[in-house]
Amino acid sequence: MSNKQFTKGILLTAAGGIGWGISGVCGQYLFMDYNMDTSWLTSVRMLFSGLMLLVMSIPMSKNKVFDIFKNKRDIVRLTAFAVAGLLLCQYAFLASVKYSNSGTATVLQSLNVVIMAIVVAVSTHTRMSKRQTIAIMLAVTGTYLAATNGDPSRFMVSSKGMIFGLLAAIGVVSYTLLSQPLIKSWGNIEITGWGMLIGGIILSIASKAWIVPDNLDVKALVIIAVIVVIGTAGGFSLFLEGVKYIGPVKGTLIACLEPATATVLSALCLGTHFGAMELTGFCAIMATVFMSARKE
Repeated sequence: MSNKQFTKGILLTAAGGIGWGISGVCGQYLFMDYNMDTSWLTSVRMLFSGLMLLVMSIPMSKNKVFDIFKNKRDIVRLTAFAVAGLLLCQYAFLASVKYSNSGTATVLQSLNVVIMAIVVAVSTHTRMSKRQTIAIMLAVTGTYLAATNGDPSRFMVSSKGMIFGLLAAIGVVSYTLLSQPLIKSWGNIEITGWGMLIGGIILSIASKAWIVPDNLDVKALVIIAVIVVIGTAGGFSLFLEGVKYIGPVKGTLIACLEPATATVLSALCLGTHFGAMELTGFCAIMATVFMSARKE
């Protein structure tokens, strides 16, 4: 791997994590001011982002966007990526927020860096390096401090909250690993688009997403558009493209920028205050990013 490709991978995965952070703040605003249903919002973000990415992929794939459905093995892989990856991750995270709180859900989902490192180490029969182990510890610690301000009482975990939070972490690992063979064969934009669309259709049927909330105004529609374009279509496609260059372990570590971005934007846009513990968490996350941004 060249230095140029490595740098490109770092920047793309970082942009993906920042996009998710922006999306999280927008989602928090919709939940606070519009009492938005999580299943409806997840359905809409997946459907529209999937359609947008597929339209973008048409000129790049030379109008062969449907060719993937001629290969039975790839159909199975694509369905697994859509359901056990993208849909599981997005729905489980919001469900964890519902049954616990956003800080707890973020901490539980951040365990994906540990799960990913273990899965890759076992599957490739390699040991984690000392730097990688330290980076994982910093990522989990930094996310915990940023999300809970170091106060264990804010880490309120019900059984459902715990289960959905861990499922969200598994979802991150699933879509990251399941996407790679498909992306190599068909391209990132096309695969992410189909994955979003298939997952969105399934959740839409289950949640009756065609029933539109009657309290939506222009402001809410603009915020939903930001979630679709920046946080979903942009965030996931940029992250998966970056993973192609730097691998899944470094990719998930760099994406820990998500909670730091969300917390900072919450403070700037929603008036959320953060203290010394949260600042310490930001520093730990940034240290993770800098450690992961260096080649072994």
